[in-house]
Amino acid sequence: MEKTTPLYGWHESHGGKIVPFGGYLLPVQYETGVIAEHNAVRTGAGLFDVSHMGEFVLKGRDALANLQGIFTNDFAGMPLGRVRYTLLCNEQGGIIDDLVVCKMQEDRYMLVVNAANRDKDFRWICSKVTGDASFEDISDSMAQIALQGPRAEEILSRLAPREFVPQKYYTLIGAGTVRGVPCIISRTGYTGEAGFELYCAPERAEELWALLIEAGRDVPLVPCGLGARDTLRLEAAMPLYGHEMDETVTPFEAGLDFAVKMEKGDFIGKGALAHKTPPERKRVGLGVTGRGIVRGAEDVWAGDKLIGRTTSGTFCPFLKKPLAMALVKADFAGEGTKLNVDVRGRRVETLVTALPFYKRA
Repeated sequence: MEKTTPLYGWHESHGGKIVPFGGYLLPVQYETGVIAEHNAVRTGAGLFDVSHMGEFVLKGRDALANLQGIFTNDFAGMPLGRVRYTLLCNEQGGIIDDLVVCKMQEDRYMLVVNAANRDKDFRWICSKVTGDASFEDISDSMAQIALQGPRAEEILSRLAPREFVPQKYYTLIGAGTVRGVPCIISRTGYTGEAGFELYCAPERAEELWALLIEAGRDVPLVPCGLGARDTLRLEAAMPLYGHEMDETVTPFEAGLDFAVKMEKGDFIGKGALAHKTPPERKRVGLGVTGRGIVRGAEDVWAGDKLIGRTTSGTFCPFLKKPLAMALVKADFAGEGTKLNVDVRGRRVETLVTALPFYKRA
């Protein structure tokens, strides 16, 4: 049975079309529709309920040593208040999940994971933690709201003093307040825009949501669902677990090399990854030059040769064109390569295109 977030009642009473996702009931869109929500985030601001995401805490004298040994990125010397993207790999170098690690205090870190992987991730990490360290799932004590768009900072600044508004990307304020609501305020997001993710107690979530909606009424700030979240991240070429990556895909295939530090000490999957470079296949962008919209899980052809599968695809509202991402054999990953995608038995012409498709000014 699916769970609900603390904002479920608000979504239902304000026209949210509710669907199951990641074990939760969440709005896929509101009456405004996906296209309007998407473009609001690109031009003004949008508000997302992302309380389904999982949050863990790793703390203790050996917390850093465990981060270094379990995850692919390097956390040595990470300053307080920084957020770092990383990957959790299996021994074969496949991706179990992607996540962010937030340094809250010396020897105390918060990990934010994908909702659908929460239980799997927790069990895996628990089995690997050693030494003087404790690991706890705090997801049920957290609500998370994402305020995204070029006017997000303007809206937040109407409610929070400047010292509680992080100024640098991938930094956070661990003990902030938004008009009296205690929050962790992180300058992060999953839309390709500037913005913030705010964490608060579940019982204060609806109060915080209402404060933000009111503060952004003149922008206008638009509530957004899962549909716009997906089109925004695809337009910005941000990978989604279960699409661009899974336990059979390595970070190098997914184009996430920046989050893998092979020069640091040993970590889970490092040995396997050392033997998988250069990768035999790569994540690429596909601009659709033929007629049709490419979706995920469709075969990609170079002439009469099957060379990969699409991972995600849709019509991108802000760029006003159909785009897709795919995992293809490395020999066919060069920008400008002409490829065909089998869309329900019909070949649609595409062109390998540089990622990201969209990048904010």
